[in-house]
Amino acid sequence: MRNHQSIHRLILDNGITLICTENPAADLVAGRIFLKQAGACWDSPQKVGLSHLMATVITKGTKRRSALAIAEFVECLGAHLGADAASDYWALSLKTVTADFPVILDLAAEILRYPTFDVGEIELEKRLIVQAIQSQREQPFNVAFHQLRQSMYPNHPYGYSILGSEEVVPHFTAQDLWEYHQAYFRPDNLVISLAGRLTLAQAKDWVETSFGDWAIPEQSIVCPILTPLNVSPQEHLTPQATQQSVVLLGYLGVGVKHEDYAPLKLLSTYLGNGLSSRLFVELREKRGLAYDVSAFYPTRLGSSQFVTYMGTAPENTAIAIAGLRAETERLCAQALEEEEITAAKNKLLGQYALGKQTNGEIAHLFGWYETLGLGLGFDSEFQEQVKAVTAPDAQRVAQNYLAEPYLSVVGPEEGLARYFDWASEAESQTSAALV
Repeated sequence: MRNHQSIHRLILDNGITLICTENPAADLVAGRIFLKQAGACWDSPQKVGLSHLMATVITKGTKRRSALAIAEFVECLGAHLGADAASDYWALSLKTVTADFPVILDLAAEILRYPTFDVGEIELEKRLIVQAIQSQREQPFNVAFHQLRQSMYPNHPYGYSILGSEEVVPHFTAQDLWEYHQAYFRPDNLVISLAGRLTLAQAKDWVETSFGDWAIPEQSIVCPILTPLNVSPQEHLTPQATQQSVVLLGYLGVGVKHEDYAPLKLLSTYLGNGLSSRLFVELREKRGLAYDVSAFYPTRLGSSQFVTYMGTAPENTAIAIAGLRAETERLCAQALEEEEITAAKNKLLGQYALGKQTNGEIAHLFGWYETLGLGLGFDSEFQEQVKAVTAPDAQRVAQNYLAEPYLSVVGPEEGLARYFDWASEAESQTSAALV
C-alpha cells in the first residue's frame, strides 16, 4: 500500500505487520514496535501493573548481554532504545542514524525474543515502581484523578493506575513475566513501524533479517473479557492539606472507532486546550478562579473519559465546581457560534499536524493506528471527520455525553466544607421550587 506520503504497509510471512514511512529529510530512522494485544487491558485484575513492569525490565538483559552491556551498546551508537506500556498497547521504541539502524533493530529483536528477567533487576524495578506509586499519593492532582478514574471505571483496566498498586507489585515474580512474555510476545502480534531515510525494500530486508525466523506459536492469544461500563455519576471529595483545591469533572465518552469521537475531540479542544480556550478565558482570565484550568479527552480503544480540570483557591472550591459544570452545560444548551467551531477546528488540526514532525512521531502515529485496528487511512479520515463537524453535531454530542459529571475533589477541609454547604443550599432551593 502506498499513498502520497510514501507510506507502505506489508504483512510478512510470519504475521508481522510492517509500516514504512519514507522521510529522507534527515539521515535518521525511528522505529516503534507495538504489541497489538498487550498492555494494561491485558493485565488480569490480580496482576495490575505487570505490563508496566515488563516495560521497565525487558531491556535489562538478554541471553547474550547484561543490562550494562545493552546500555553501553546503545550509548556507543548514540541511539535511543526504550519500552513503555499503555492501556491499549505495549511498545518498544528505537532511533539512530540510518547506517546503524539494522544493528539497533537486531538488538531490539534480541530483547523482545530472548529476555532473561534477571531477579536482581526485577527487584530493583519493583522498588522503584512502589516509590513512584507512593509519590503519586502526595500529589493532589494524581489523587483526584485516581479516584475519578476508579469511580468511572469500576473493575475495569481503565480504572487502574498503569503502575499497579503497592499491594500487588512487590509480589510479581520472574515467572509472571515469563508467562506474560509467552502469551503476547510473538510475531503475529507485532506491528513494526519505521520512519526516516529508508525505502520499503530496506525496511523489509532489515525486519526479515532480525525477525524473519521467529515462528508463530500454535496457541492463540486469549483476549480479556472487560466489564461493561455504565454511566453512574458519583462524587468523591478527599481532604488533604494542600495549598489549593483540585477539581475534576469526568464524563464517560466513546472510543476512537465511534462516530462521536471526532466531535468530542473538538469539544475538548474548544473547552480546555490552550490560552484561548473557553475555560481559560472565562474562568481564569475573566473571573480569576483558576491557577490552572484545562480539558482533556485521551484517545482510547474503549470508552474514554472527557475531563475538565481546575486548580483553585480552597475558598473558591464550590464556585469552581459550579463554573466548570456551567461551561459543559452551556455546550448542551446552546450551539457553538460558527466562528467558535471554526477556531476550534483550526487549533485541533494545526496541533495534529505539529504532532507529525519528527520520525519518531510519525512512526508512533501510524504504528499506533495500525495497532488499534484503524488502518493507515485514519490519518486523513480523522482530519476529514473534524472538518465535517457542525455546530448541531457538537451540541448533540454534548447533550449525549456531557450532561451529568462524575466529581472528584482533593483539597483542604475548609474548601470541601464550603462545597457541602453550597450543595446543600442548592438542593434546598431546588426542592422548594418543586413544591
